[in-house]
Amino acid sequence: MTTPKLITTPFTAASTADDVLAGVDLTGVRAIVTGASSGIGAETARALAAAGAEVTLAVRNPAAAPRSRVVRLDLADQASVRRFVRQWDGPLHLLVNNAGIVTGGPAHTAEGWELQFATNHLGHFALATGLHAALVRGAADRGEARIVSVSSTAHMRAGVDFGDLHFEHRPYDPQIAYAQSKTANSLFAVEATRRWAADGIFANTVNPGGVATGLQRNFTPAQRESLAAAEAAGVFTYKTVGQGAATTIVAAVSPEFAGTGGHYLDDAREAYRVPDDADLADHPHGVKEWALDPVAAERLWTVSAALTRG
Repeated sequence: MTTPKLITTPFTAASTADDVLAGVDLTGVRAIVTGASSGIGAETARALAAAGAEVTLAVRNPAAAPRSRVVRLDLADQASVRRFVRQWDGPLHLLVNNAGIVTGGPAHTAEGWELQFATNHLGHFALATGLHAALVRGAADRGEARIVSVSSTAHMRAGVDFGDLHFEHRPYDPQIAYAQSKTANSLFAVEATRRWAADGIFANTVNPGGVATGLQRNFTPAQRESLAAAEAAGVFTYKTVGQGAATTIVAAVSPEFAGTGGHYLDDAREAYRVPDDADLADHPHGVKEWALDPVAAERLWTVSAALTRG
């Protein structure tokens, strides 16, 4: 059996979002970037807007957002997601599911959902499925619509535990909870592409790499020690925010990823697959099989749809 050739681009770990967009005209492209008030999300939105796109910043705190086209969106609140969807009008060409949280201890939504899974995955799932019709219109308008899900190397720590999504039966570990949510981000892209490719909608997942952002503000001492150990072991080296946003922009606009989805990108190219028992330190730029498993992706979609229906 021939191993599929991985998709590459002219860009590298050192490339910035502006490098990827050099000479690209996004006039007429309507985009949504979640979590765009700071960090990688803000840089992604800035770069897309500089290339001519009409960018809506979907943020929990509009007062913190750097530009005028801002709409409030709290991904942990399903009513907020539904409100955002109702307010959207017209086609959507690009949805960047960038927002994410890290907790230092157990926290839950009003529904009793574990907060990291609820925010990082279920909120984005409800947003994307709610905007499906707008994405269909976007695809009809420009030939395709794209979704970018921002994951993390952390996905390599854990798959999705379908028997205990919300840590009701196992001891709560914030790192495992975060890892589960990041694996879920990737599985969403796999199943969204399977279901929606016929509509011209393609979803891919990206690992931005190590970037110092506000995401780390809630780290426990143990999480900080783990991060420091990973850096010391060479699992990652810190990137600038511009370099961190580059792989998102590659998935969003690069011709190499036109008409194809379900891929996991790292350092501006498709990542290689590694077994589920592989050590993160040995494969810092790989993607585990559990994050691309089509059976798990379909199951997660079914579970997520049942949870968010309402």
